[in-house]
Amino acid sequence: MNSVPPPGDGLLGLSQRHPPANLQAEQALLGALLANNKAYERVSEFLAPEHFAHAAHGRIFAAIQRRIEAGQLADAVTLRAEFEHSGVLGEVGGAAYLAELLGAMVGIINAGEYGKVIHDAWLRRQLIDLGETVVNRAFGAEAELQAREQLEAAEQALFDLAKDGGSEGGFVTFGRALTEAVSLAEKAFTSGGGVSGLPSGLRDLDAKTGGLHPSDLVILAGRPGMGKTALATKIAFGAAKSLLRDAEDEHGPGAVPKGGCAIFSLEMSADQLANRLLSEEARISGDRIRRGEIQQRDFDKFVEVSREMARLPLYIDDTPAITISAMRTRCRRLKRTRGLDLIVVDYLQLMRPAAGSRPENRVQEISQITQGLKAIAKELSVPVIALSQLSRQVENREDKRPQLADLRESGSIEQDADMVMFVYRDDYYLKMQEPKQTNFDNGEKFEAALASWKDRMEKAYNRADLIVAKQRHGPTGTIPLFFEAEFTRFGDLDIHHADPYGHE
Repeated sequence: MNSVPPPGDGLLGLSQRHPPANLQAEQALLGALLANNKAYERVSEFLAPEHFAHAAHGRIFAAIQRRIEAGQLADAVTLRAEFEHSGVLGEVGGAAYLAELLGAMVGIINAGEYGKVIHDAWLRRQLIDLGETVVNRAFGAEAELQAREQLEAAEQALFDLAKDGGSEGGFVTFGRALTEAVSLAEKAFTSGGGVSGLPSGLRDLDAKTGGLHPSDLVILAGRPGMGKTALATKIAFGAAKSLLRDAEDEHGPGAVPKGGCAIFSLEMSADQLANRLLSEEARISGDRIRRGEIQQRDFDKFVEVSREMARLPLYIDDTPAITISAMRTRCRRLKRTRGLDLIVVDYLQLMRPAAGSRPENRVQEISQITQGLKAIAKELSVPVIALSQLSRQVENREDKRPQLADLRESGSIEQDADMVMFVYRDDYYLKMQEPKQTNFDNGEKFEAALASWKDRMEKAYNRADLIVAKQRHGPTGTIPLFFEAEFTRFGDLDIHHADPYGHE
């Protein structure tokens, strides 16, 4: 067939090599589609007009696609009439070329294979285009992008191409899905505590959620001072202890866990975070440690606990303002080299979207970040816990308990999250409400108000609430927790016994 309209010059760059294309495959597929519209079912899921190397072929495929999906016949006669009506018949090679395509047709069975050849050639052209962009940037085409940012932009572009350009996916048989569901149920049953996911180290949280589940994006939000970081590190610590315990149960003392927990600390440095974890576990005030106001026995305990904790599979990355693409790369590498079971991000408003992307506003930027975190959770099949700030409108209400609407840029966060939890401590606000004698006209009213305030403070002392406001796979509700302000330490609340440290 020599009457193919000449293709464009394509992306040649500095070389004279032609970009990958298989015009014969394109002609053969279009002929098959025109001869038998049922062949379209073989390629409809992954092939699009822009995948054709020849612009005329892409236009013909688009017309076929439009007619078939509208329930109409798409053959050489109907397409000729359509192209004549729109005045573009000459641009697709004329009526003779449409008839000529029928001579290049392949069988309906082979249509899918020809479609894959066309799609593969398109992917290769995209890679060449991406490569040219990388080279041009490296030569200074976008001088504002530093070399490290160029790396992240290239990686993000590759990830997007793999995610959006791949033809993977499709249906999973119900039998296979049932097998997975039964496997999870069996794990929950044999664990004894109904925990099918990764344990969080908090008894009542695991009871309500069944643990932390792969592919879930969990948002943990709260106002500053509520203890978001302390609670998130407590969960990561509990998960890491569970992984170490499982490894030792299976392989004996000294065994190395196959997985681990990654903490991206965008606000605190790695040593500050380690100091906080040590303070919580050793029950020595972090403030006293920083000032050196500890006894020898405290220091000895500090060292002893640090040796025990050193074996935990915890990994901390304290890169400030990390981008979503850099985080994805590091998590992939960690999963490949040491294993990965949980990701904690503290906190998502300090993250940046992929280098090279320019969101129009802050809401769109946060949306890109939460979508990126959800994509990481699904791709690596691990739970991701992302901390989030709440807006100041909480402070303007009499009831300070947070609600979903209090999430900053709440639309995208709430939509992308599988679970949203709020940490709330009543005593934080009660301390600010201590009655002042100057506000009362007599002593009796002041004493009554002071007594009422003290009673409320006593009930709120060492108490925190974890409010599960959204959970796709389970119930919502409030989980009471034990909180030690001196060590910013969370634990299980034992409401049946007067144990000052709670039951763990």
